[in-house]
Amino acid sequence: MNRYPLWKYILVAFALVIGFIYTLPNFFGESPAVQVSSTKATLKVDLKTLERVESTLNAAGVESKGTFLDSNGVKVRLQDTDTQLKAKDLLEKQFNPDVSDPQYVIALNLLSSSPQWLTRLGALPMYLGLDLRGGVHFLLQVDMKGALTKRLDSISADLRSLMRDKTIRHGGIGREGERIVIRFRDEETRSKARLALDDNQPDLLLADQGEGTDLKLVATLKPAAMKRIQEFALKQNMGTLHNRINELGVAEPVIAQQGIDRIVVQLPGVQDTAKAKDILGRTATLEIRMVDDSPGALEAAIAGQVPFGTELYVERGGRPLLVKKQVVLTGDRLTDAQPGFDNQTHEPAVHLSLDSAGSRIFKEITRENVGKRMAILLIEKGKGEVVTAPVIRTEIGGGRVQISGSMSTMEANDTALLLRSGSLAAPMEIIEERTIGPSLGADNIQKGFQSTMWGFAAIAVFMIAYYMLFGLVSVICLAANLLFLVALLSLLQATLTLPGIAAIALALGMAIDANVLINERIREELRNGSTPQAAIHTGYERAFGTILDSNITTLIAGIALLVFGSGPIRGFAVVHCLGILTSLFSAVVVSRALINLIYGRRRKLESLSIGQIWKPGNSAKAAPAK
Repeated sequence: MNRYPLWKYILVAFALVIGFIYTLPNFFGESPAVQVSSTKATLKVDLKTLERVESTLNAAGVESKGTFLDSNGVKVRLQDTDTQLKAKDLLEKQFNPDVSDPQYVIALNLLSSSPQWLTRLGALPMYLGLDLRGGVHFLLQVDMKGALTKRLDSISADLRSLMRDKTIRHGGIGREGERIVIRFRDEETRSKARLALDDNQPDLLLADQGEGTDLKLVATLKPAAMKRIQEFALKQNMGTLHNRINELGVAEPVIAQQGIDRIVVQLPGVQDTAKAKDILGRTATLEIRMVDDSPGALEAAIAGQVPFGTELYVERGGRPLLVKKQVVLTGDRLTDAQPGFDNQTHEPAVHLSLDSAGSRIFKEITRENVGKRMAILLIEKGKGEVVTAPVIRTEIGGGRVQISGSMSTMEANDTALLLRSGSLAAPMEIIEERTIGPSLGADNIQKGFQSTMWGFAAIAVFMIAYYMLFGLVSVICLAANLLFLVALLSLLQATLTLPGIAAIALALGMAIDANVLINERIREELRNGSTPQAAIHTGYERAFGTILDSNITTLIAGIALLVFGSGPIRGFAVVHCLGILTSLFSAVVVSRALINLIYGRRRKLESLSIGQIWKPGNSAKAAPAK
């Protein structure tokens, strides 16, 4: 009656072993480290960088606990924080001799101290939130005027294509402040242009200016359109920051809107504000411009007399290149960027996909400039770099563009990653920053651990005193529940915060309810004169429905908090919902398995010890229901 088949015992044992393995890394803590990464997508951190780091530290007599290379750069594990700071200063001087133009980011970091065999199994410690681990907090101000300016520049490019499609001749299109000015020579052409803009640009307010042959059509954004652009800029910046930080491996950032033009960014575990600023600023965008091949223009620019409307850049091979300032296409038109290889040369390349408007503009530019050079620039942290400057051989349509030339496979991957992460819709300025030290986080962890430990101890004492052996089984199941919960949080790489610790303590108190229901149901069956074996069987069977109903209603409340909550509320809800699921398994399956092991093998069970109601040695019939 009270026996499990062998596979159920194996299942419970397997779950306990897996829970123990994935809980274990959380007890090893973290060790201080220094991370070396590149500030540019085209400057790679490789094995040579690793050797350079090791030689620098060895020459200064700084001992490390291990140095390794991963996707985020070179990481050096150190003994203590004093050695960590010393190593950071040494590497900073070695890798960034020019303070005004740093090539590498030397950042403080924390690395898990768990053994390698656990890491190979995928057993990693939980992420800790800002209030437990420490980190950096930023408040960013979004430049809404910059968003409007960028949008007006994009509209200007669209208007040039529109005028070309409609064969409307004009004297030039330019942005003057927050308005776009189109010049015409006659009234008829201006009227035709006005009709075309009314049909294709509903967000613009149009006004006629000028007299004679100097006629102007001035376009400004409507108030509703300006508000929509500003809202979109804020959302796009938040999305871009989230993609950028996540793809670079910073765990569980908090990115939230504050007011109408501010963004809050929290990066747990990052103790170096310089590193955090670099993460926020490293968002690249693409610009396509034409190369100025006018005779003598490049020589004049090299001599210091850069022609008006141009900028001097250096190609990857070190050759100077004169590029026009006018941007013919931006990264806003990108829909995807994937690394790959050139079909002809088999060199690493980045394949770009453009939207319909971008495809049309690119097709027109390549058709009108066959035989000329076109520069593809990667703009990162306000600085531009020429990735490639090919000669346009023929018209290119279909919205597929390729960037190639003098890049490695890793560079192609990183360039595609940066472009795929998107560009900022508007410039941002850090108006508030603060660092939360790990000592405050350690104090919070200690208090949370003590509250959970004392709560567990109080529950254990009560259950054992009131239910004796059944109470001991309940305490073991409660410990298994805590084991499963921590293992799940570690396996899912969830972020634990102070509200999460509160949810763990609450989950322990709620989990014991199921065992109380089972024990009381068994006690009631014994009162009614059932045999001990029948009381155990009936108690578990009939208590399960009540346990399931109560946990489902609580789970619904937790899911509501998870869906509609944000920030700390959501962190509480995650732990709360997982705690309900683990308590169901531990209270019903694990508890029944232990009771079956203790009592199920006995063919004749004369008495059942379950607290004050039933004492050992009494027969089942000696306790009739009153």
